[in-house]
Amino acid sequence: MPRWTSAAASVRFASRARIPATRRQHSALATAAQAQQTRPPPASALALGPTPTQRPDPYTLLTPELNQLRTSLLSLLGSSHPSLSEIAQYYFLHPSKQLRPLLVLLFSRATNSLGRDWDSKASAACTEHKDELDRPLTRPDVLNDWNPSMPDHTASFSSVFDLHPPSRPKASSPPPSSSLLASLPPHTLILPTQLRLAQIVEMIHVASLLHDDVIDKSPLRRGAPSAPAAFGNKLAVLGGDFLLGRASAALSRLGENEVVELIASVIANLVEGEILQMRGAGQEATGVAVGAKSAAAEDRWAVYLKKTYLKTASLMAKGARAAVVLGGCREGEVWKEVAYAYGRNLGIAFQLVDDILDYEASEATLGKPGGADLRLGLATGPALYAYEEYPEMGPLIERKFEGEGDVELALSLVRRSSGVERTRDLARAHADKAREVLGHLPESDARIALEVLTERVVKRTW
Repeated sequence: MPRWTSAAASVRFASRARIPATRRQHSALATAAQAQQTRPPPASALALGPTPTQRPDPYTLLTPELNQLRTSLLSLLGSSHPSLSEIAQYYFLHPSKQLRPLLVLLFSRATNSLGRDWDSKASAACTEHKDELDRPLTRPDVLNDWNPSMPDHTASFSSVFDLHPPSRPKASSPPPSSSLLASLPPHTLILPTQLRLAQIVEMIHVASLLHDDVIDKSPLRRGAPSAPAAFGNKLAVLGGDFLLGRASAALSRLGENEVVELIASVIANLVEGEILQMRGAGQEATGVAVGAKSAAAEDRWAVYLKKTYLKTASLMAKGARAAVVLGGCREGEVWKEVAYAYGRNLGIAFQLVDDILDYEASEATLGKPGGADLRLGLATGPALYAYEEYPEMGPLIERKFEGEGDVELALSLVRRSSGVERTRDLARAHADKAREVLGHLPESDARIALEVLTERVVKRTW
């Protein structure tokens, strides 16, 4: 395991030292990790460059690209069925923070021109790939059938299909000269393929939201009716499937096998993570026999963090890595590893904070009830930490908070424990490690924006 991905995991055990003395669990691992927390942060984590007032805002830095992404994304979602088009576009009309495409674009700017294949990638992206990307996803030379953008003879089933000889392809444009590529400003150009990758990543994320809202029976999404509430479960599932199909078609045009494999594996990870979550974070999920409490707790933590990676961090990590590959990074160059390590750590930190916000929701003025995860039977970070301090949490976790009064008791135990604070410490550890690995990149506005993002993810209230 690379050194930049291993240290944060030990901090979870280090935070046990914060348990009240009457309930503290002493161990050599906790003592060693606690000592690690007291050390000064590495120099790479302190070298943030400009002062906070001078550091670029990640979203402001890429406002034109994000606006272009949002505007052109809807054109990828057209269907011959109006209802399918409507549901496919539903969540895009109420855009989220677009964190995942933002990571793709920031790493594109931070690493473009660093890889040994940059010149060839830029040449291809600015010529043949540019033309290919701009064609409709339902292009005439692919057998799509029954689609509004197809020729009449293909879309119609009213008569026997006849042979239609293809027309000659147009001559391709010559590649740009080396002087043109040399004139492109380093670390600022984002290739068309990378912009399309950012759109694909967001499409996959939204598809997962559609499916999750069906599984979780969520009535609301960002304050508006969820897609299942607005359209029904069947259309929500089909809308998510349609988005994955569109994303796969767009992905095939990027011209990079490694990127196709990375993003395809993300879709598999999302399914694996959902199944892991449905089975629960206990012995049932792993087949481990009932043993000592400490062993059971560590088993739950292992399942919980694995699920967190599969459902949240995988898309961020592999999307960032794919962006660097599209920028010409070859095997053996460190930029791909930096992108993956950053995205993995940031994604886990993001989800840990998300799990914290579920417990803080009831304290908000909106009157939103806390403990939504508990009502779904999920024991997240704060609940698992509370179990280490209050053994009575164990039976609640085992029966997935399904008993009368279980959710209320669990909420009380979490708030009496240091679970929320310790979960935030773990999120900070992952965010700090994400910031540390950026020291391998040359200084740029994009790199500083990525550093700013590590701070915002931990401090966020959304």
